[in-house]
Amino acid sequence: MELYQFPFHAMGCPCELRFYGIKRQHVEQVAMRCIEEAKRFEQKYSRYRSDSVTGRINQSAGTKPVTIDQETRAILHYAGVCFEQSDGLFDITSGVLRRVWNKEQLCIPLETEIEKCLDLVGWTKVKMTADTVYLSIRGMELDFGGVVKEYAADALSILARSASIIHGLVNLGGDISIVGPQPDNKPWRIGIVHPTKAENPIAVTQLHSGALATSGGYERFFDIEGKRFSHLINPRTGWPVDSLLSVSVAADKAVVAGSISSIALLQGRDGLAWLNSSGASYLAVDSELGCYGHLVTGDDEFS
Repeated sequence: MELYQFPFHAMGCPCELRFYGIKRQHVEQVAMRCIEEAKRFEQKYSRYRSDSVTGRINQSAGTKPVTIDQETRAILHYAGVCFEQSDGLFDITSGVLRRVWNKEQLCIPLETEIEKCLDLVGWTKVKMTADTVYLSIRGMELDFGGVVKEYAADALSILARSASIIHGLVNLGGDISIVGPQPDNKPWRIGIVHPTKAENPIAVTQLHSGALATSGGYERFFDIEGKRFSHLINPRTGWPVDSLLSVSVAADKAVVAGSISSIALLQGRDGLAWLNSSGASYLAVDSELGCYGHLVTGDDEFS
């Protein structure tokens, strides 16, 4: 049995499949199906495409409901659960705040500008039925970016297993879902990205199964009037959060790991306390590169 690796690009980031198999042709066929599925998620939920589900929902804000399929409804339902569990910090309607917080911004936005955007933020303003979704105010937007990549990683793992791949992993831009352990039943060794030295992992963990997701305030930021601001914005206040540099979470599913890590960052300085109270298996890195918590993966803790 040989290991085959398939790098590709999707959802704005480098991705990779690592599948073991006996017949190269079979493994390649499965990999191509998985890559096509990743591209489908990208096209379906991209906020940059007018013909995507996201585009159609946003264009219809304040005017009419949009018919959605079961997959989209499931993702929206999960986003609603995250909103409730985070006390409103995880809100996929908060993307409109990018209008005043972005790298082109030369001045810190006025409070009136922020408040104007906040009028368009709020998961409770999203109306759903069994097969439709409606943004109740013109100018509102949904942004699936905080959940769909992790959801896709889980979907690709399921697809690979259904096609008889029993040893492998899916890596979508650092959101990792394990198809199965290596052939000798050894776990996959996974490096956790160093917030300031991307070429060297800050820690290494091991996974036989489940998933690992990492979110980082260091990934995207912008400078305004000589001050650095995170791309992570508190949907209650409309201001960027001062948070941990990164949070990695191990869970049964990538979508769960990803939402926990994102919520922790949105908690700002309360992120560590929230992680500890959540019972999550995590590794958090603060602004001084201090590491906190632990990743219990069923194998070894991080090292």
